[in-house]
Amino acid sequence: MHPFKLCLTYPFNLKHTALKYFPILLLALLCACGSANKSEETTTGKKETKEAPAYFELRTYTAAPGKLDELLARFRDHTLDFFEQYDMQGMGYWTPIENDQNQLVYLLGFKDKAQRDASWKAFIADEDWGKIYADSRANGPLVSSIENLFLNYTDYSPHIEKGNKGPRIFSMRTYYTNEGKLDNLHTRFRDHTMEIFNNNGMQNVAYFNLDAGQEGAENTLVYFITFPDTAARTQMWDSFSKDENWKEVYANSIKDGRLVDSLTHVLLEPTDFSAIK
Repeated sequence: MHPFKLCLTYPFNLKHTALKYFPILLLALLCACGSANKSEETTTGKKETKEAPAYFELRTYTAAPGKLDELLARFRDHTLDFFEQYDMQGMGYWTPIENDQNQLVYLLGFKDKAQRDASWKAFIADEDWGKIYADSRANGPLVSSIENLFLNYTDYSPHIEKGNKGPRIFSMRTYYTNEGKLDNLHTRFRDHTMEIFNNNGMQNVAYFNLDAGQEGAENTLVYFITFPDTAARTQMWDSFSKDENWKEVYANSIKDGRLVDSLTHVLLEPTDFSAIK
């Protein structure tokens, strides 16, 4: 019987000698009903919604020759489950479209650096993971090198939305500014570039600063945008570069010197197990 119904049908004896105790008894029973309901709500087995990450680790794995498929299989079949177990939120997993270096690029999300460090420590110490890792290397290591960067959202960045939004490719772009120009570059993106991207069909995914203390943190911007495919990317960049609004914004922004010294970019496609597609 539901606890609330039980409370309402409790067989009280309302003789005169008990009436003076009735308010106290009723209050106690109502509290008991509330406690029972609360217990029921907390034992439904619903999984708590994870806190949206605010600290990120961008990792690039270069697979050993001929080992990329095995590396992807290890992630698909095992690694992602262990990451989930230790609250390492997989935001996206990609391979370069032109992947002559056999790379896997992925982004993990955490609450903060302390949680990142604790999660990695627990993950590496897990004996079950250790066995899977060892077994996967029986015929040689799968990874020849690892690079990682620690990132925070810029103040104007959208937050990453997981899910499949249909066929699309991702462009990961890294800008290295001239000395003292990073804030100017942020202003240009915040006030103008992102909107002009949208106007020309590009979708903004996320914009990141390097976490303080890393080499280049004072002059580096990393961001992700998407296009439907490579042909659309070519058309959209051409449209963007010819956009009269962009030409004016760009000219005004470099009156005191160019903002960007150099940049790198790589076109990525999501893996079948990526959280964002």
